[in-house]
Amino acid sequence: MSNRNVQIDQFLLLHSARADKWRELTTMADAWAKQQGDRLKLEAILSALEAMEEYHAYPGPQLLAALRESIAANDAGGAARLARRISNGLLTDAYRSRSAEWDVHDEISASEVPDILPPSANEASERRPYFEVLFVNSQPAARWPAFAREIRRLRRREDAFIYEPVMVGSFEDAICATILNPNIVAVVLAEGFPYRSRHDAPILRSVLDPLGEVESADASALRLSSALRRLRPELDVYLLSDREVEKIAGDPNAKGVRRVFYAVEEMLELHLAVLEGVYARYETPFFDNLKKYARRPIGTFHALPIARGKSVFKSDWIRDFGEFYGLNLFLAESSATTGGLDSLLEPTGNIKRSQEMAARAFGADHVFFVTNGTSTSNKMAVQALLAPGDIAVVDRNCHKSHHYGMVLSGAQPYYVEAFPMTEYSMYGAVPLATIKRALLTLKAEGRLDRLKLLDLTNCTFDGHMYNVRRVMEECLAIKPDLIFLWDEAWSGFARFSPFLRPRTAMGAAEEIEDWLRDPASLKAFEAQKAQLGENPGDDALLAARLIPDPRLVRLRVYQTNSTHKSMSAIRQGSMLLVKDVDFHTVAAQFREAVFTHASTSPNQQLIASLDVARRQMELEGYGLVMNAIEIALKIRRSVNEHKLISKYFKALDADDMIPKSYRQSGFEGYIREGTTWADAAKAMHEDEFYLDPTRITLVCGTAGFDGTQFKGLLAEKYGIQLNKTSRNSVLLQSNINNTRSDVAHLIRVLVEICQSIEERLSDGGEGERTAFAARVKSLMTDVPDLPNFSHFHEAFRHDAGRDTPEGDIRTAFFKAYDASVCEYVPLFGAECDKRLKDGPEMVSANFVIPYPPGFPIMVPGQVLTQETIDFMRKLDVKEIHGFEKARGLKLIRSDAIAVAERPRKSKDDKRSH
Repeated sequence: MSNRNVQIDQFLLLHSARADKWRELTTMADAWAKQQGDRLKLEAILSALEAMEEYHAYPGPQLLAALRESIAANDAGGAARLARRISNGLLTDAYRSRSAEWDVHDEISASEVPDILPPSANEASERRPYFEVLFVNSQPAARWPAFAREIRRLRRREDAFIYEPVMVGSFEDAICATILNPNIVAVVLAEGFPYRSRHDAPILRSVLDPLGEVESADASALRLSSALRRLRPELDVYLLSDREVEKIAGDPNAKGVRRVFYAVEEMLELHLAVLEGVYARYETPFFDNLKKYARRPIGTFHALPIARGKSVFKSDWIRDFGEFYGLNLFLAESSATTGGLDSLLEPTGNIKRSQEMAARAFGADHVFFVTNGTSTSNKMAVQALLAPGDIAVVDRNCHKSHHYGMVLSGAQPYYVEAFPMTEYSMYGAVPLATIKRALLTLKAEGRLDRLKLLDLTNCTFDGHMYNVRRVMEECLAIKPDLIFLWDEAWSGFARFSPFLRPRTAMGAAEEIEDWLRDPASLKAFEAQKAQLGENPGDDALLAARLIPDPRLVRLRVYQTNSTHKSMSAIRQGSMLLVKDVDFHTVAAQFREAVFTHASTSPNQQLIASLDVARRQMELEGYGLVMNAIEIALKIRRSVNEHKLISKYFKALDADDMIPKSYRQSGFEGYIREGTTWADAAKAMHEDEFYLDPTRITLVCGTAGFDGTQFKGLLAEKYGIQLNKTSRNSVLLQSNINNTRSDVAHLIRVLVEICQSIEERLSDGGEGERTAFAARVKSLMTDVPDLPNFSHFHEAFRHDAGRDTPEGDIRTAFFKAYDASVCEYVPLFGAECDKRLKDGPEMVSANFVIPYPPGFPIMVPGQVLTQETIDFMRKLDVKEIHGFEKARGLKLIRSDAIAVAERPRKSKDDKRSH
């Protein structure tokens, strides 16, 4: 196989492929035991598995050797039993807690059932969490079993965790083990290992090349440590050396190393250090204290009757409520911020520590826990970073919380448009050229100093991920102190995938930080400056891949994160992440924003869930996100390659969702024939927009369903829940909760729906087929054009530039509080058409947000145009926030606008004189 010819799903589906191969081997072994199988094929499958199994602790060399010997000795029954035992151990994870699983001679009794069910409400788990440690050394492989036995001898009963060693002997094998084995949470590096694997495995090297890891003379432990940190920054790395350990410990390249040991003279200390490192991630300060609080006898004289549960469990009428949720929920409830608890508004104890640990996990300088959802996180950030009159360049299609944040802060939004996907009634993301043009226009008008913030959604609802580093670098080349707010509500988990992290705010900010410290950054800037000249025109700046001056850059990046949307947090759990070199200048405003928006009665369980979600992602997030990607790829392939389903449904891929001009690499999709892992990696690094593989737009209009209708059918009849719809599609999201059983259920349901369509078309005759075709045409062809933002009325453009579209949204919003200055015009009818044609202009008094598509098509102070009205009239959705069908469009009266406009004209006249 060529060095770059690994199919993308061959690579990204390796985790599930491993389990599938073991089930296949078990089936063949059973057949062989019944004299119906082929021993040679069985040996071939085992040989294929052995290369991958070297990167995992279980089943390990002892069990694999025993299986190989059983096959060689023609012991078909023994081979079948052992194969099934290993396969079941992997399927149920029994090897993590049942030590006998590692014993070649163990036979599980017929009455023993694997512990795979969740514990009951009053049952505490006694198992110790299990993980694996990767040891990279230069010792001969023959010595590895003895070394592993020595490591196991270090275990103690009082250890909080239990781990198994995984032994490899090269740079390549270490990288592959880290990628392929999500159980690895710590790495021990001993100097002296070679670069190349002892296996002739071009497939493994084809995995490495797209990651930028190529053979060189430097195969040092420090280089490997840096490579591992880029892939999985959550890993603890320990270094063993027999040379100047003091010098190594002080090397700047050792910043990712947790501790340096001299050779192997302190193996017990290494063992304890590994356990301590894991505990540093396992600890959940707030949740731990909340558990202690719940175990204490407490007298409650505060205003929370439900606390301790006595009002619930002593009641004949609501006792079922307590039985449903369990006693601990009520024991852990309190309105107090003392006695081991802490205040979310003024954290000084365990909440403060939990937020600091979250900052470490997510690559931020600071983290704020938010218990009112990311809508509140967004409003907090906008309020803290913007003052009245400041300008913010904002994606017009961003979540409504950003628009309301502008109202609260008094900032003036400069709306920029995402590229449209009219066929599916949705928008993509904002092109970089559009953003740069906005900045350059403000600069030309001498107003760049008033621009404070670039506010974008990443990834979008439908999966568009920006090239975040490029966007920030090019904007910083125009305005070096620009602040960035990235709404990553739907993709907080992306931090824990090396294939998605570069497309996140914190991941890109870390890369820019490293670049700014590199002397090569200044050389690159100077080279471009010489190429462009002293005063390049806008056309040249728009065409160039701009490089900022590293001496001037003030890196100020904010990210909001709906922890509950992609991690194991309770509903409304959110985090606000900060990486801002000038945070000290806005820290006071952030405190005020917290006081403004955070409840003085935050939910304790919700805060605890944020603490626990961080713990989980640091310790197993990599494997969970890989599983989510695998699930999504299986759904895509199962839908698009199924003979019946693909007649009526389609899972859109990158070339459907992203115009070719924004896919510079030429990447077309995840399941296209011939698409390799290298192609996907290249697209992730180079393309302007990249499609999050876990977000699947399923076209349902070709089956005769609009999005809302199909969402309702799935929920009401089949128990399948979805979030977002468009006119002719629904959004499927795979997450860390999904299993392959979920995929099977979805596919079975789609088959059933398709069969019912087939039967209806067959039995209904020509009339039914004609009606179906008309319905499909209406949904897929006769789609309304998507309206762009028109403009703010001149009355709401105080201090606005001549060529820039920002407006005073706050004044327009609050003006509508006076009912006497508002009027209503029916959406349908002669009055609306006459106003569009002859005036006076219709100016929206409020936000109007149809669901779907979910973006505001009208904002306060916006002049309504034919384009907007046409779109509204073609909408067939039930839910339109801000629009009362019986009353019509809520507008600001033209005479009230004229009154507001006169003072402004007077000021303009004075300025002109």
